[in-house]
This record gives sequence, structure tokens and C-alpha cells, in this order.
Amino acid sequence: MKFIPTTLEGCYIIEPKIIKDERGYFMESFNENTFQEGVHQEVHFVQDNQSFSTKGVLRGLHYQTGIHAQAKLVRVLQGEVLDVAVDIRPDSLTFGQHISVVLSGENQKQFFVPRGFAHGFLVLSDTATFFYKCDNFYNKDSEGGISYNDTQLNIDWQFPVSELVISEKDHLLPTLQHAKCAW
Repeated sequence: MKFIPTTLEGCYIIEPKIIKDERGYFMESFNENTFQEGVHQEVHFVQDNQSFSTKGVLRGLHYQTGIHAQAKLVRVLQGEVLDVAVDIRPDSLTFGQHISVVLSGENQKQFFVPRGFAHGFLVLSDTATFFYKCDNFYNKDSEGGISYNDTQLNIDWQFPVSELVISEKDHLLPTLQHAKCAW
């Protein structure tokens, strides 16, 4: 596996080694020892999640606070998404900055989003199956979020805003300035 650091400390794009032949392909999608060595952190995942969405669905930007904060290792099994992480660590030099990466079933890239980041994705293909590991269990009382269209973040979702499909809950998320990001 190749671990590519991003401009946001702790976030990595991960490119697996894919072995292809006439039968198809094989790849190791996760190895705890290789992963921890690659991201320079001791992370132990406790939960796997999967979602299926259609084109234009935007999920996020979500996070968990306090002792329930989560790191995520995300990938797309089928389809294509624009995946976004926003640094919401108040003491970080990159606070309020974001990074986006296209993840697809074809490129097999993964994205590691450490604790202290808001995370979301937008489906670019007709459908997408999104899979992610979390290092902490979800806790409803510790959930938070930031509006996808916060002008301070200025995220280019690479999709017409008028065609986005967003949950009512995500429509009501505050801007970064008004979000409660307790670490």
C-alpha cells in the first residue's frame, strides 16, 4: 500500500497494491500493522458501516465530539464519490481548511480521516456503495455537523447545487463559525 500525506496533517490518501490477471484482481484492503505504520498513528477500528446512494446525494459534513470522536477509513466499493474532510481542530494550523478526493470502485483509493475532522461525500455516479471503518462507536448525543455550503469553507462540490439531494437534518447544519466542535 502507498500512503500519500495530504495538506491536512493526519489525512492520507491510500492506494492499495492491486494484482490483476485474467480472473480479475486481488488486493489487501486493510492490514492493521501496515495501516498504523503508514498513517503514523495507533488506530483500532471497532465498527464498519456501508451506505448506498444515488447520483447527487450529499451526506455530511458530520463529526463526533469529545470522547466519542471518530477517525474513519473510507472507500467506495462501486460507483464514484467526491469525498471531503474539513479540519475542525481549533488549535490546528489548517483549521477550517478542507481537502477533497475522488474515490471510486475503479481507482480503489481509500481516504483516512483522523479525529478532529468533519467528513462528507457527494455521489458523482448514477449510484455508489460507500464503505467505512470507524475507530469509535457512534453516539447520537455527540454528533455534530457543518453546512455543506458554508461560504467560509467554499467547497467546490463539482456538481450543480440545485440538483443536490440532502437530508432535512443536513440542510439545518450550522456554519463552521457556529458549530460546536468540542475536542
